Amino acid sequence: MNSSSLWQPFTLGRVKLPHRLALAPMTRNRAHPDGTPGDLAAEYYGRRASLGLVITEGTQPSEDGQGYPNTPGIHTPAHIEGWRRVADAVHDGDGALFIQLMHTGRIAHPDNTPHHRRPVAPSAISADADIFTPSGPRKTPVPRELSIGDIQATISDFRHAAASAIAAGADGVEIHGANGYLLHQFLSPNSNQRTDTYGGSVENRARFVIEVARAVAEEIGADRVGIRLSPAFPLGGIDEGDTEGVRAQYRHLVGRLADLNLAYLHIHHIGDDDLLRSLRAVWPTALLVVRYGRTREQIADDIDAGLADIAPLGRFALANPDIVERLRNDAPLNEVDPTTLYGGGARGYTDYPTLATD
Repeated sequence: MNSSSLWQPFTLGRVKLPHRLALAPMTRNRAHPDGTPGDLAAEYYGRRASLGLVITEGTQPSEDGQGYPNTPGIHTPAHIEGWRRVADAVHDGDGALFIQLMHTGRIAHPDNTPHHRRPVAPSAISADADIFTPSGPRKTPVPRELSIGDIQATISDFRHAAASAIAAGADGVEIHGANGYLLHQFLSPNSNQRTDTYGGSVENRARFVIEVARAVAEEIGADRVGIRLSPAFPLGGIDEGDTEGVRAQYRHLVGRLADLNLAYLHIHHIGDDDLLRSLRAVWPTALLVVRYGRTREQIADDIDAGLADIAPLGRFALANPDIVERLRNDAPLNEVDPTTLYGGGARGYTDYPTLATD
């Protein structure tokens, strides 16, 4: 980890970062049943504040946005109070907090939500995916197709959630448009078979994502907004078609999003470097890139190659709250305990040792 580029400061929107690392968003399923993050969440994120940019786990912007049990929300006064404790802990460690807004769409099950309603999606097409529920693994049901009125209400939900995040003391939000969730479902032709202005063409499939981003930027300021995309990522039953179709979809989408001058674009990248280079060429602000399977020695590669400004860390940071210190000093890393990734208490969440406690 001797790459000098990794340790250069960087300005992202309104925040000044000490280096080019960040905490990637990772679902942990440890919120209270009503979606309020608890005291452990404040400790978890606060311990990772040295990463500078701290992007939270996916956080539902509405009741219908929830897909999994014990995921946090950011749409009620109780949620705001819970996230305020998290924001204070991160700020006390000189970090900046961005809350990821994640509507799961069809990747959901009624058993996982307090309201037990059928999930919603661009079209009434099941993901045909297994999802964990309190009674064990279940198949995702056929969702209810969103009406035009529902779409406008969902955009308003994102706007309200963004305002709630800022009220909680967050420095910004990341819109989750990736990994098979609602916004990604609108982008994919196999999950979006609408015949109105939100389906069919590349331009129409991108419309919902652009409208969400515009609404959130209008609400809290574009320089407080990031967006995550995952071109061709086959999670949650998504199949975006052939390479040329994917490139056409994302070049159009990112070109339109670039006009909004958001704080950053976050790419969950699975290998089309030609596409990544073309997105880099048109994106006017910060670009974050996560690649699956990166080794410790490869963390700075995209920054060194000019393909990214920031390298968010997932499991490395999950198991090593002091990952920045460990990388700077070439210290050994803790290994992730996969049995504690989702749900539970402090074990595997706030009890990973630091160098000071090893």
